[in-house]
Amino acid sequence: MVCNSLVDAYCKTRCLDRACQLFQEMPERDCVTLNAMITGFSKDGMNEDAIKLFMQMQRFGFKPSEFTFAAILCAGIGLDDIVFGQQIHSFVVKTNFVWNVFVGNALLDFYSKHSRVLEARKFFDEMPELDGVSYNVIISGYAWDGKVKESLDLFQELQYTRFDRRQFPLATLLSIAANTLDLEMGRQIHSQAIVSTADSEVLVGNSLVDVYAKCGRFEEAKKIFANLAHKSTVPWTAMISGYVQKGLHEESLKLFNEMRRTNVSADQATFASILRASANLASLSLGKQLHSFVIRSGFMSNVFSGSALVDMYAKCGSLKDALQSFKEMPERNPVSWNALISAYAQNGDGVGTLMSFEQMVQSGFQPDSVSFLSVLTACSHCGHIDKALQYFNSMTQVYKLVPKKEHYASLVDVLCRSGRFDEAEKLMAQMPFEPDEIMWSSVLNSCRIHKNQELAKKAADQLFSMEELRDAAPYVNMSNIYAAVGQWDNVGKVKKAMRDRGVKKVPAYSWVEIEHKNHVFSANDKSHPQMGDIMRKIDMLAKQMEKEGYKPDTSCALHNVDEEIKAESLKYHSERLAIAYALISTPEGSPILVMKNLRACIDCHAAIKVISRIVAREITVRDSSRFHHFRDGFCSCGDYW
Repeated sequence: MVCNSLVDAYCKTRCLDRACQLFQEMPERDCVTLNAMITGFSKDGMNEDAIKLFMQMQRFGFKPSEFTFAAILCAGIGLDDIVFGQQIHSFVVKTNFVWNVFVGNALLDFYSKHSRVLEARKFFDEMPELDGVSYNVIISGYAWDGKVKESLDLFQELQYTRFDRRQFPLATLLSIAANTLDLEMGRQIHSQAIVSTADSEVLVGNSLVDVYAKCGRFEEAKKIFANLAHKSTVPWTAMISGYVQKGLHEESLKLFNEMRRTNVSADQATFASILRASANLASLSLGKQLHSFVIRSGFMSNVFSGSALVDMYAKCGSLKDALQSFKEMPERNPVSWNALISAYAQNGDGVGTLMSFEQMVQSGFQPDSVSFLSVLTACSHCGHIDKALQYFNSMTQVYKLVPKKEHYASLVDVLCRSGRFDEAEKLMAQMPFEPDEIMWSSVLNSCRIHKNQELAKKAADQLFSMEELRDAAPYVNMSNIYAAVGQWDNVGKVKKAMRDRGVKKVPAYSWVEIEHKNHVFSANDKSHPQMGDIMRKIDMLAKQMEKEGYKPDTSCALHNVDEEIKAESLKYHSERLAIAYALISTPEGSPILVMKNLRACIDCHAAIKVISRIVAREITVRDSSRFHHFRDGFCSCGDYW
């Protein structure tokens, strides 16, 4: 008994070497000794040693107890071996332990953590005795498997039992509310937590912060966060992630700095969120600082941190750094491969996108819906129509994936960009759901490019009849189509309809980062302190561009004014102001990265090509849909955009 207590103590304090030494020296061992060692091995991740000892236990003639089965099933979870677990299940039945609720819960946990929720539910329904833990395991298993309705139905059933309400799986239910952005459900669970005093539990408190932050209720989230007895990495990351998801990237960075000041260590989830903020701000210098911090924190070997770095560099326009980060990853998974495929796609490299997709398959990973969405996006950007159709069909025929609405939207975009409107309309008629705003907007934009006024009118009518529109883009596009052919009366009618509905046009603006500071410009903006120098640079460039053969495309200046005024207004579009400022503020020959919130116009695209040749610099512009890398008078998009 004394030796058993010592073995157990060494195992529980992670001193397995001493436990093993004592185990070998013991003159007499019993079932308790072996159970302590098996439990110690499984909890320390030494799953194969736990199983070997379990096999020895059978040879020694010791009978397993409920603690033996719980420990060995835990080892089976660690090994990710479903067949082994099924063998243990058979052994449990043979030894008549299936009646024991402790063993039953361990089996439930095993099946749930192997995503075998159907087997878990069947076993749950057959268990002769259930307790609160049984319900917790099966509810969490359904939640992990994305079966929200089943989780909620069982939780409602649980509430009619007499089990301890404080032990209810409230953290799991709150995570469902957070992931589905169901604020009302989150509040109901919060109320239950208060009534049962479970809100003081660490897991529940952290989950409450997460649900309010993800639903954008930051005042409530801050209040709960402030009252937490222990602020670990988890609630800090929940707050940061909430800010990032709602587009409040600067606030997330401030909170990250505050987290560092309180000496709370960041983990891979924190870095994934904060790198996403850096990517969305398109701040390459900040991204590189965070990269250094990831290295110093020892998370470079983590696959999720590595994937976030690939994504960050890609969204900051540095494909070279994204590829280098991918190459340096010691371990890769489908997430990291998807980050690489997306990096190529965002930067308009169709060949690289398709090549990395095939490399992913050759590496033994199964492409998912995210992989195919990136491939279809790249095909859309590069005009690979036949390739897009081939990959779209392979989703169902080869990989047994069901295309989602966004996959259909990408394929519609591919067809419309190439002018194959009949095929696009046929696809929209045959797909299993109604065309949405994104699809009709894609049709409308392509109609503007291909001057298909009849279909444009149909697309516009569909968009204007929708109850909710994200922005004014459809009105602006239709107005531009009429303006391009001089139908100014129709332009006026569209603008009136826009005003009547209370829809406002999003102003175009561009920004460039110089010496860790973002400088923001809008068209014809004169507010920058160095505007005089910027205007002189633009005028000087205009003279050089004229010598190079550039002529303004005044069809992009959609105002009913004379041609000279139109040409003059084009010179001061936001991206040109940002480029001019970068040219006067950075060393000659250094690359320039400009971000824009809307699509660049055709004239600016043509002008920047000429500017890149004149100044002998690489100029990268990220607009709302993709990256354009300008070098020596050419653009990476090949003018297919």
